[in-house]
Amino acid sequence: MNNDQSGTLYVLVHGAWHSSWQWAATQRALAGLGAASLAVDLPGHGFDAPLPSGFSDPGQPGFTTEKSALAGLTLEECAGAVVSALRAVRGHRRVVLVSHSAGGVSASLAAERAPELVDELVHLSSVVPAGRPRFSDYMAAPEQAATTRGQGLVVGDPEAIGAFRINPLSADPEYAEELRLAYYQDVPAGSFARWRHALSPDMPFAIPTTPVALTRERWGSIPRTFIRCAEDRALSPAVQDLMIAEADAAMPDHPFTVRTLPGSHSPFAARPAELAAALVGA
Repeated sequence: MNNDQSGTLYVLVHGAWHSSWQWAATQRALAGLGAASLAVDLPGHGFDAPLPSGFSDPGQPGFTTEKSALAGLTLEECAGAVVSALRAVRGHRRVVLVSHSAGGVSASLAAERAPELVDELVHLSSVVPAGRPRFSDYMAAPEQAATTRGQGLVVGDPEAIGAFRINPLSADPEYAEELRLAYYQDVPAGSFARWRHALSPDMPFAIPTTPVALTRERWGSIPRTFIRCAEDRALSPAVQDLMIAEADAAMPDHPFTVRTLPGSHSPFAARPAELAAALVGA
């Protein structure tokens, strides 16, 4: 990466159940390094996220069965939101598209649709559907199942609900602790409530299940970096390495530059200054 950040803008795409909010500390750290940034809300996330009717009510009536308002949302719509953000900032000399976790699916499809809008891709422990077309293909890999946590966090039937639903407001302390250990294990338990209460309950069903066709001529033409999270319990280091290897084999023109951060799946919460430094290559 070019360490002169004066003409670089980072477009930040969140993962499942998250939003632009979780990037705030990283954006402050980027600004301190001279880098501008724009955090994107994917459709159905952030302040516009529709909530199941019983989500905030005592006892959460119907929460595990109510059809999601995001059930009809398509991956093309999610990628379209990223493309729109990229078009809005194309006047900057250099645009770096950063994705986290499940956000890698929408960001990858956006880059495939409009590679002329992206100067570099950065995957922060995020899905790279270059070797296998679906997010779910990697989540089902043996490398993922061996060391990860959080498999019991989804409530209800995702196909019937139309979303992969979690319960950030759960009153069950064991559930809350499993959520922390899966995604935020290096955030102290006493601080985690603020992070989990900022999560939305629904990830659209289409994001992990829709196949993505990336091409060497378009997505594969963009220089790319992968930032590994070494103690990741949500997307295992082994599956991160598998995605890197398979993408490089399928798209050899610009193999991944790989950096590694210590800690969990959520460095924007645990170590935002280190994350910002890794993004700018400091």
